[in-house]
Amino acid sequence: MFAQFRCPRGGRFHSLGMFAGVSCLAFATVASAQEEGSAITLETVRVQGEREQATGPIEGYTAERSASGTKTDTELIETPQAISVVGREQMDAQQVQSVVEATRYTPGVRAGTFGADSRNDWFLVRGFTSQDSGYYLDGLQLFSSSFATWRLEPFGLERIEAVRGPSSVLYGGTNPGGLLNLVSKKPSARTLLHLEAGINEFGNGYGAVDVGGSIDQGERWLYRVSALGRGGGTQVEHTNNDRLFLAPSVTWVPAKSTTLTLHGSYLRDRTRGQNFLPYVGTVVDAPYGRIPTDLFTSEPDLDHFKRDQFLVGYEFEHRFSEAWTVRQNLRYGHLKIDFQNYYGVGYAGDPADAQLARGNFVTVPEADLFTVDNQVQARFETGPLVHRVLLGVDYKNYRIADEQGYEAGTPLDLRNPVYGSYAPPESRYTLNETAQNQLGVYLQDQIQLATRWNLVLSGRHDWVSTDLENQILPEASYDGSVKSFSGRAGLIYTFDSGFAPYVSYARSFNPVAGTTAAGELFEPETGQQVEAGLKIQPEGMNSTLGLSVFELRRQNFVTTDGAFNQLQIGEVRSRGAELEVITQLLPGLSVIGTASVYGLEITDGTDFETGKTPVGSPELMASLWVDYTFQQGTLEGLGAGAGIRSVGRSFADRANTLEVPGFTLVDLGLHYQRNHWRAAINVANLLDDEYVSSCSSEAACFYGDQRRAALNVGYTW
Repeated sequence: MFAQFRCPRGGRFHSLGMFAGVSCLAFATVASAQEEGSAITLETVRVQGEREQATGPIEGYTAERSASGTKTDTELIETPQAISVVGREQMDAQQVQSVVEATRYTPGVRAGTFGADSRNDWFLVRGFTSQDSGYYLDGLQLFSSSFATWRLEPFGLERIEAVRGPSSVLYGGTNPGGLLNLVSKKPSARTLLHLEAGINEFGNGYGAVDVGGSIDQGERWLYRVSALGRGGGTQVEHTNNDRLFLAPSVTWVPAKSTTLTLHGSYLRDRTRGQNFLPYVGTVVDAPYGRIPTDLFTSEPDLDHFKRDQFLVGYEFEHRFSEAWTVRQNLRYGHLKIDFQNYYGVGYAGDPADAQLARGNFVTVPEADLFTVDNQVQARFETGPLVHRVLLGVDYKNYRIADEQGYEAGTPLDLRNPVYGSYAPPESRYTLNETAQNQLGVYLQDQIQLATRWNLVLSGRHDWVSTDLENQILPEASYDGSVKSFSGRAGLIYTFDSGFAPYVSYARSFNPVAGTTAAGELFEPETGQQVEAGLKIQPEGMNSTLGLSVFELRRQNFVTTDGAFNQLQIGEVRSRGAELEVITQLLPGLSVIGTASVYGLEITDGTDFETGKTPVGSPELMASLWVDYTFQQGTLEGLGAGAGIRSVGRSFADRANTLEVPGFTLVDLGLHYQRNHWRAAINVANLLDDEYVSSCSSEAACFYGDQRRAALNVGYTW
């Protein structure tokens, strides 16, 4: 007689009685039965199985663990918060070229809000702009202000995790709508050598390499190097998208209980600005028709966007015992932007004349960001309760030297553009040096009862000081400090069947670095959210389902009334529901389905905008992606993927009188893998639909991505 229990991929038994919740440990029992009445000898064999790590690779599309919601290695089904994970396999199947493209099929995330912009990753989470304070790499914030924006190359990422809802209780000042935590590729003992090259229909080609493994035979020194070079055109004339990316890392493992990973990256971007186009002529016809999507409305000899970005740091962990662990994550980043652009500011007169008025803009910000997160984790029991306590102290120092200038530019004839009439602006309206320090202390207790109840209690206190030196208007300089408390409570119950309902409440706090058009410092943002949901991981299936409903309120919300003018309003409320299904129905068949429905409303603003929807924020999103690969036979290794994604209407003005229609796009992918080779053809926006992604004002509308076919070939040793 022989019985064997296989350790699940997530390392957790769901219905083995007394063994439920055991960490990835399999039990195999061999029983030898003699005649009736004879003795039975039992031999127990303990087999340690591999489980998914919270920051490691994902098998297929379905992740089971994450650290983004708790800063500890926790199963998603035991985390009372909506979290979605995009793994490396999904990114490769969709042949993504940016973080925005990687999150197109993620619920709650509106990717590419400024359309086909090769400069930055723009995204909303639960209806709120999040790229400024909701952009994280390996758990540490990449805070942006003004035009000093960080960007990351997806080829260097292992996974992208969307944490929806307030998370400042663990991360400090961050957007209440949610955040994206991007997880880097890490060194491992497995030898890796991967080469890849590709090109798309706009002539933009790239080559990439990913190499790693063990340096010594004892596997105490591990390394990994990811590198990519890209260059070529885009859908807009005179606009290239060129990039150089290099990310080396080394891990030292002096003992099983200790690891130290040193990592760095360099990113060099060279491209041009985004077209700012009028509502009439893009969303609706002008007397002369529509503005072509490939028209370049700046000046080819003047316009440029240059980003030089450098990041270096380390991750340290030491386990004193099974009960006590300490960690320290530290990173320093330097960023320099050089951006000069002629951008549209509406029509110069009657739209029938097709004369685009233009502004002559320049900015050269330079920023430094130092972050460190110190953690002590303890595991212990108090009666029937199992505690996992996390105590942390983190610190952030952000400095930016900001320079911006503007002058009126020469108009451009949209029907017969003639370039060459320009002069770089000499005047400056912003010349600031800002320093912000944030110190936070947080405490979290994950309490488990009978492996079914999981209660998460978190609290945090922040002290933030901001020193703004205005070199143009010294009287507008500012030196002050604020402090705030953030809290969270969440409860989830996991049934043996894999059903896990949960409820949570969270408060957030976000200091805003920047000034209004009048030179006054922005007030800190605050937010509160109530959420209830259901997570399902059916036993024996590689599937997950998440459903959440929530009400989120955000005070001192920063919005825009045009191309570059920011302002704060009293309160915006976001109510909604989100659904996500990720499943492998059959071997080789993966499905992702999402839906997000919101009610976005300004509940405290000026008289004319109270009750209205914030500009550029759609209230409906849905997507479906299906990918199938033949597992055997003559077609083994051949696969195809197809997707459809829809975004609902939004508004181009604060009074909600100018509607931007929604759109539905179709994606297609074909791929073939044989032995070490893999080749793929992907087409985004297969039907080549022409659409406006969003508008931030009547004078600032942005075309979305047109059809783009791309071919890549890879070889892995």
